[in-house]
Amino acid sequence: MTDFDNTNRTDGRTTPNQGVAGDVRERAIDAYDSALDTASSAAAKTNEAIETAPLIALGAGIAAGALIAALIPASRRERELLKPYGDRVTGAAKGAARAARETGTEKLRELGLTPDNIADKASEAAKATAQAAVGQFKDKAGSNR
Repeated sequence: MTDFDNTNRTDGRTTPNQGVAGDVRERAIDAYDSALDTASSAAAKTNEAIETAPLIALGAGIAAGALIAALIPASRRERELLKPYGDRVTGAAKGAARAARETGTEKLRELGLTPDNIADKASEAAKATAQAAVGQFKDKAGSNR
């Protein structure tokens, strides 16, 4: 036996250092097993979620990818290559928003929901509510006399 072997053994008994090392080893194994169980459980839950709602899972994946892409800065070359497409997409989005706003405004006008009309209706509703509250208060006050 080497000197090293003799320092760790004492007639077949465990030294305090060996006991601590054994405890640490057991805790490490337990932690590894726990992490493995947690990872397996998470994988099973993820697979189950994908099977039950694949479109939601797809949307979540796209959202996660977009978030990661947003966090990684674009290179100069990427900006040069994608600028014309970005300008077109921005222009198209602005045009679509403008058309939607105009169509929505026109539809609201057809229904009589102009800003002035809405303010008048709100004022009328507030007056009616206040009058009803005052009337209710007077009725209660009169019946308590």
